[in-house]
Amino acid sequence: MRHTIALVDDDKNILTSVSMALEAEGFNVRSYSDGAEALAGLAQRPADLAILDIKMPRMDGMELLGKLRTQSRMPVIFLTSKDDEIDEVLGLRMGADDYITKPFSQRLLIERIRAVLRRAETGEDGAKPGKEKTIVRGELVMDPERHLCTWKGAPVSLTVTEFLILQSLAARPGHVKSRDQLMDAAYGENVYVDDRTIDSHIKRLRKKFKIVDDAFDKIETLYGIGYRYSES
Repeated sequence: MRHTIALVDDDKNILTSVSMALEAEGFNVRSYSDGAEALAGLAQRPADLAILDIKMPRMDGMELLGKLRTQSRMPVIFLTSKDDEIDEVLGLRMGADDYITKPFSQRLLIERIRAVLRRAETGEDGAKPGKEKTIVRGELVMDPERHLCTWKGAPVSLTVTEFLILQSLAARPGHVKSRDQLMDAAYGENVYVDDRTIDSHIKRLRKKFKIVDDAFDKIETLYGIGYRYSES
């Protein structure tokens, strides 16, 4: 079944290039140049996933997400032209599923879309076979089915990519994961990202946990080797 993607951005170049890339991958694409137009269009013809630019005229991505969440749990990925953690955390708390910063690789965006769609489809039916079990590692609790993460009972808002990296580490405490292994866990075996991308995700993971607990130190760096989740 072909999934339908709603693409909402006021940049015509992005609408054109991303639409072409998604259609080449077998997706149906409906494009909107602002939030108000998208809200009206999605009310009449829902999509399987929406990609929303945060900064748009008439109605920005945050406002559009808020209105969509009153009527739908459709997965949403945010696009933004700046690496603003406040926007990211706010967007995730409002119900976005992932977040990607411009400029971005179209291949990376496509893999993020597929990851979010897989998670959404798996979570629709809790009785489906092979569902992933909740991970409990001391104060850390991760529920892959609901994409929920808490530390000492407090929620930690993670993107899909951050969640998959942490899940890979926490699944085997004490075991070292190389950057290549973490790339495969987060992006799949057919997507290449450089080492600095994984390092950036680890840095952001640590920041998010330190917001909840300044003493958080469970993600350890083994220089020249990779990372591990502390057993202690």
